Amino acid sequence: MKISHICCIGAGYVGGPTMAVIANKCPHIKVTVVDLNAERIARWNDDNVENIPVYEPGLSTIVAASRGKNLFFSTEVDKAIDEAQMIFISVNTPTKTYGTGKGMAADLKYIELCARQIARVATTDKIVVEKSTLPVRTAEALKSILDNTGNGVQYQILSNPEFLAEGTAVEDLLAPDRVLIGGGTDEAGQKAIQALVDIYANWVPKERILTTNVWSSELSKLTANAFLAQRVSSINAISELCEKTGANVNEVARAIGMDSRIGSKFLKASVGFGGSCFQKDILNLVYIAKSYGLQEVADYWEQVIQLNDHQKNRFARNIVSTLYNTISGKKIAFLGWAFKKDTNDTRESAAIYVADALMQEQAQIAVYDPKVEHPQVLSDLNYLETRDAASNAALVTSIGDPYAACHEAHAIAIMTEWDEFKTYDWQKIYDSMLKPAFIFDGRNILDAEAMRVIGFHYQGIGS
Repeated sequence: MKISHICCIGAGYVGGPTMAVIANKCPHIKVTVVDLNAERIARWNDDNVENIPVYEPGLSTIVAASRGKNLFFSTEVDKAIDEAQMIFISVNTPTKTYGTGKGMAADLKYIELCARQIARVATTDKIVVEKSTLPVRTAEALKSILDNTGNGVQYQILSNPEFLAEGTAVEDLLAPDRVLIGGGTDEAGQKAIQALVDIYANWVPKERILTTNVWSSELSKLTANAFLAQRVSSINAISELCEKTGANVNEVARAIGMDSRIGSKFLKASVGFGGSCFQKDILNLVYIAKSYGLQEVADYWEQVIQLNDHQKNRFARNIVSTLYNTISGKKIAFLGWAFKKDTNDTRESAAIYVADALMQEQAQIAVYDPKVEHPQVLSDLNYLETRDAASNAALVTSIGDPYAACHEAHAIAIMTEWDEFKTYDWQKIYDSMLKPAFIFDGRNILDAEAMRVIGFHYQGIGS
């Protein structure tokens, strides 16, 4: 099947960038991204392309090159579904907060709603592509819903998981390590796989396009994120040991990272991993293992999450104990709120949980992040439901200037590894703070000795 029209349901961190790159590399294909969130779609269509809702280096340029030509953002979901031959599903799959599997299983209600909407609207055969991160065998449920509508439309279900790292998403899309496509093993399934292969082959070398059965593809995404998160929790566990023994975690990471069997990636000790994928996918993997009675497997992967939570908790506890076991009314400046640099995504950011812990002690939190605005900070804290919205608003402020955020602060907590933090006039910051002035570097991005020479009481991770 030659594809001329693509629809993507979901205009978030995956759907928007992925479709923008496909449209840019496939000018012969009309790509329509749809979402029920009218405000989000309006921002994707904003005349000032810098105002698009997802911040990724290079994304605005890619969007500007194709928007209005063969890339469109719309709230007209039914129309886009009807005209598309291939439909990507890229909606949120949060961890369930209710019922069976609460706190672990993926909540697939949005996926099912998409399937039922496609079934209701479609009058011609469709290839449906799972782009959201989904538990293994979700494709089976999708196909069951689609095939039992009785309207005679034929559906092929493909799994095409994303392997994007936020902050480098455009680069990852333009030059991916691999593109994974899973589908049916029968003739119709293989033809559907080939249709998607042909799209990616417009810019991705064919040797980097892997095809599997649909179940392997679904499980590969969960497993990849679990392995990466495991490395972060592993080095963070060692960071605590380093602090007790006098070792330096950066030196340990460099030494083991030079072993070709291990490699250096994801061995950066920090206050903990965040983002929309790692925790959610591991919990999903844990739930799947438990559902098959594999308790030891579930316990193994659950420990990765427990270590991550421990790292965030001990960072917060260290701030309290270092500040003489009382932080009530003290101003603590947070440099960074996003879960990593070069993104405005705050989902599962370590900053949220550290701030929440400090606010339980009645600290005053002043946040500076170059890409995250105050309503998002409040939304993140309110989502935890640990106190009412008015209390959150009274305890946390966002300040658009880092020097003002640090002015008269008792301590600074570096929560995101934004490059600009390294270039600040730290003498000026020190002079404006209450003394003694503390820095808790949750990302190990500053020169510890230089900070101490200025006069800071500096603490990093794992040294």
